[in-house]
Amino acid sequence: MVTVNGDKLHWHEGMTVDDILKMKNYKFKMLVTKINGTLVKRADYATTTVPDMADIKVIHLISGG
Repeated sequence: MVTVNGDKLHWHEGMTVDDILKMKNYKFKMLVTKINGTLVKRADYATTTVPDMADIKVIHLISGG
C-alpha cells in the first residue's frame, strides 16, 4: 500500500512514478513529485521505483501573470 496525496493505493513490485501518475490519471504537464520527501526528476519518472508504504506527494504547479 502507498499513499498518494492522502489516498491509499495498492502497491506492486516494480511500481514506478509513471505507474502512479497513470493510476491517478494525472496528466498535467507541470507536476512536482516527491517520494518520502525526496524530489523525483521528471526524466526519472519511468525508472524510479516506489517502495511499499511510501508517502507520495504530487503537486500541480500553477503559473500566471
